[in-house]
Amino acid sequence: MNRGQSFLLLLIGIVALLTLFVILPFVEYVVASAILAYVLYPFHVRLSRWLRDRLAGHVRESVSTRLGRMLSGISLILASVVAVIIPLAYISWVFIRDLTEIARGNTEIDVSAIEAELAVLTGREIDVGEVLAMAGQLLVETLFGGVSGVVTTALRASVGLSLALFLVYYTLLDGPTFVGWIRDTSPLPAEVTADLVDRVDAMTRGVVIGHIAVALLQALVAGVGLWAAGVPNVVFWTFVMAVLALLPLIGAFFVWGPAAAYLVVVDQVTAGVLLALYGVFVIALVDNYARPIVIDQQAHLNPAVILLGVFGGIYSVGFTGLFVGPIVIGVLAATLETFREDYDAIGGG
Repeated sequence: MNRGQSFLLLLIGIVALLTLFVILPFVEYVVASAILAYVLYPFHVRLSRWLRDRLAGHVRESVSTRLGRMLSGISLILASVVAVIIPLAYISWVFIRDLTEIARGNTEIDVSAIEAELAVLTGREIDVGEVLAMAGQLLVETLFGGVSGVVTTALRASVGLSLALFLVYYTLLDGPTFVGWIRDTSPLPAEVTADLVDRVDAMTRGVVIGHIAVALLQALVAGVGLWAAGVPNVVFWTFVMAVLALLPLIGAFFVWGPAAAYLVVVDQVTAGVLLALYGVFVIALVDNYARPIVIDQQAHLNPAVILLGVFGGIYSVGFTGLFVGPIVIGVLAATLETFREDYDAIGGG
C-alpha cells in the first residue's frame, strides 16, 4: 500500500467518525427511517410502476418514470403518517399521560381491594398506591429524565420524526442505487456478494417485518381481552404489551397475567378466570405459533439470540435497538454462513 492509499484510507476513517458524530444525536430516527423505508419499498415499487403507466400517455417515458417514483414516495409517506405516525403519537400521548398520573398517585386501579387481599395473605399492611407511584416515578425518570423532560422529549421527537420522514422519501428513491453501489464496490466476488446480500435481506425481513407484525398482533389480541374483561387504561396497557411482545420468551404475559390476578382480587372472579383462559389459549398461541412461522423461518435466528440482540440493542441505541440488535447479530450470522458455504467450498475445491 503506497502513501497515497494510506492517506486516503486515513481520510475516509476520519470523515466516517465525524459523520457518526454528526448524526449520533438522531441515530434512532436514522435507523427508524431505514427500517420504515425497507418495509415500504415493495409497495413503492408497485405504486411507482402503476403511476408511471398512468402518466405514460401524457408525458415522456423518462418524465413519467421520475414523476411516478416521486409521487409514490410522497403518497407512501402521507399514508405512513396517517396509518402509523398519528396513531403511534396518540398512543404515546395516552401512555405518557397515564404514566404521569400513576407517578402522581392517581390511578383507576382498585388499590384498596388489592391492599386488603395482600393484608389477608401476608398479615401486613402494604401501601400499594405508594408502590405504584414510586414505580411510575421511576419509569418517568428513566424514560424521560423526569416530568419536565417529557416536553423536551416531545420536541426532540417532533424534530426527529420530521427528519426521519425526509430520509424515508430519499431512501425510497435512491435506496436501490445505494445497494447497487455496495454490490459494485464490494471486493468480494460477484456471486459471493449476491449470496450475502440475499441472506441479509431475508434475515432483515424476518426480524423487522415479522418482529413488528407478531408483536402488534399479539398486543391487539391481548388488548381486546383486557377490554372485554373490563381492565382500566386499556390503551396504556396495550401499548406496554406491544413493547413487551417484541421481546421473545417474555411477551405480553407480564401484563395480562397480573391483570387476570387483579380481577380475581377485586372480586371479579369470572372475568379474571376468563381472561386467564383467553391468555393461555389465544394470546399465547400467537407467540408460540406465529413467531416461529413468521420470524424463525426467514431469519433463522434462535429466540434466545433475538432476545440477547433486543436487550443489547436497547441498551446501545435506545428504542430502535429492538430491531437493530437482532439485525446486527443476524448480519454476523449471515456473514459467517456465507463464508462457510462459499469460501469453504472454494478452499475444498
